Amino acid sequence: MLTRLLQEQKAALITVILAAVVALSTIVIVPETQQAVVMRLGEPNRVINRFQPGIDFGSTGAGVSWRLPFAETVVRIDKRMLSVPMERQQVLSIDQQPLVVDAYARFRIIDPARMVRSAGSADRVVLQLQPIFSSVLRQELGKRTFQSLLTAERGAAMINIRNNLDKQAREYGAQVVDVRIKSADLPDGTPLDSAFARMTAAKDSEATTIIAQGQKNAQLIRADAQAKSAQIYAESFGKDAAFYDFWRAMQSYDATFSNQKNVGRSTILLSPDSDYLRQFRGKQ
Repeated sequence: MLTRLLQEQKAALITVILAAVVALSTIVIVPETQQAVVMRLGEPNRVINRFQPGIDFGSTGAGVSWRLPFAETVVRIDKRMLSVPMERQQVLSIDQQPLVVDAYARFRIIDPARMVRSAGSADRVVLQLQPIFSSVLRQELGKRTFQSLLTAERGAAMINIRNNLDKQAREYGAQVVDVRIKSADLPDGTPLDSAFARMTAAKDSEATTIIAQGQKNAQLIRADAQAKSAQIYAESFGKDAAFYDFWRAMQSYDATFSNQKNVGRSTILLSPDSDYLRQFRGKQ
């Protein structure tokens, strides 16, 4: 009975199943992390959830959408930041220093339709940008010295590399957001040793200059202090010669009789009427 019923309704069941398949094939679900290009007969027709600067997530069209079954296909593209890695390679700086550079670039797809036409997928965009990235980096670092990469000038070099790479990336519907050099080192061996020797010599020369300048400044300060001290002594002597004589004698007694470096080891033989001891005799 059931078998006969199935045979009689077989055409209807097949129709329902085909209708369900067709209905499901019209539904496209695009998450927030993706943007989708709907291709109609092999050509981009529209973009779902396109990246828009300044627009918050949830406001750009993500979610459920529709497409024509069989006539339209969907190419999904990552909406997040992507990377263009560059293998460590040797670059010659303007001062003829070989540098081993490790760098990477960050980009995003801002024109999915152009990207699909020119490259087909984000992975192919990465493959296209890698040799361009290497060439632009070589050209920019070839204009600069190794020393400049250790200063703030390195930031300017990164901006130039990013701008030049971005011009090329726009042809693939991509925008280069950032370029970073993870390391820029001299290769092991003679170049590295000679660079260290030059840097050490430069630092030693700088230290010698600083020490010489410091000694010069110290001499000037000391001379100025001695001149002011002599002036004060002279003014004091002019105001009260007796007090000045007494004060100088007390300084001499303190230096002679209370020498902290030779406590109890000094022997001084003087006549009681020695002029040196006149302050101990009081007023005559």
